Amino acid sequence: MNYAINKILDNNLRTLKQIHKILYRDLVEIFNLPSRIALDCYRDALANVKSWRNNPERGKRPVVKKLSMLLHPELSYRIKDGYVEIIGGMKLRIIGWDRRYDDYKNREARLVYRRDMMILWISKKIPKPKKYVPIDVIGVDVNEQKIVYGDEIINIEKDTAIDKAYKYVRLAEELQRKYSSSRYPAWRRRRGILNRIRSYHEKARNILY
Repeated sequence: MNYAINKILDNNLRTLKQIHKILYRDLVEIFNLPSRIALDCYRDALANVKSWRNNPERGKRPVVKKLSMLLHPELSYRIKDGYVEIIGGMKLRIIGWDRRYDDYKNREARLVYRRDMMILWISKKIPKPKKYVPIDVIGVDVNEQKIVYGDEIINIEKDTAIDKAYKYVRLAEELQRKYSSSRYPAWRRRRGILNRIRSYHEKARNILY
């Protein structure tokens, strides 16, 4: 990957056609990459270079430090019988699988090496959801004191529980002031007082509308 990135930058290559002429044979013959993996490699390298070129605050030329590779479905990888097969002879046993998106078509994937495991992140082709026409629309305004919602016909206001919560916060603060001195906060060392303060704060957090 770094070899491909440097070649693209050294020759100021901009398009996949230009890159293919200069890089394809090197990746196949020097690095012994399968044909499809070579294509995915320089496509991934070009994406890294474009991201670097478009960054107005770019520093040194990009360097890939983590082991990962871009894979094309069926041509570069496929999933079969509990294994991921990578073109070139690599076969990985699947030890964990998120099955929620099995019904959607596989797209490009990225194989990442992390903590002695290979993780395959697969993008999925998911159709756009159907347009939804709402039956009605309401507006909601939320602030500390009130929640107001309604439409052109109704307008409803509900008080929040901020006053109830503040009451317990105030009780906790009063205990802290009462059992404190200029030297140190004594309430921290008195278990009964500390538990009471914690109880007030917990009540304040758990108040519902």
